[in-house]
Amino acid sequence: MHCPFCRHADSRVIDSRTSDDGASIRRRRQCPECNRRFTTIETASLSVVKRSGVTEPFSREKIVNGVRKACQGRPVDEDDLALLAQRVEETIRASGSAELDAYEVGLAILGPLRDLDEVAYLRFASVYQSFDSLEDFESAITSLRVERDERRAALEADAVRDRSSATPTG
Repeated sequence: MHCPFCRHADSRVIDSRTSDDGASIRRRRQCPECNRRFTTIETASLSVVKRSGVTEPFSREKIVNGVRKACQGRPVDEDDLALLAQRVEETIRASGSAELDAYEVGLAILGPLRDLDEVAYLRFASVYQSFDSLEDFESAITSLRVERDERRAALEADAVRDRSSATPTG
């Protein structure tokens, strides 16, 4: 690592700490030439291969911008979008791949967006999955309803189980 002050070609690591919930490493360095200290932040690179074949760095901001359009007029704020982008990045990094297709990024967006706002999910999915007909929308809506009913049933079953385990037996 070059010293940013004197441009010496080497530096010594004095201290290392993880930051951003382990997504990066903050290092304090000292130049052996001028003895000045500076900080570097290291992150693992993550690349996205677009349909055209062009590779570009992963960007949370691109996720937020793309999802923001689907969320226009919905009760979703900037914090919600930032959390969604963080969840997407965590999911992608958990895959262990340093390079992935843009399609996989879109798939990683769909789940958290569905949990955030179903209407925004339908808007995003209709563009992302190229809905061509009303039947495509009907199918997506039916799927959302089935998943919502399954979640409700699971929550009700948990509540019944919790009540029965809290009731003292004689």
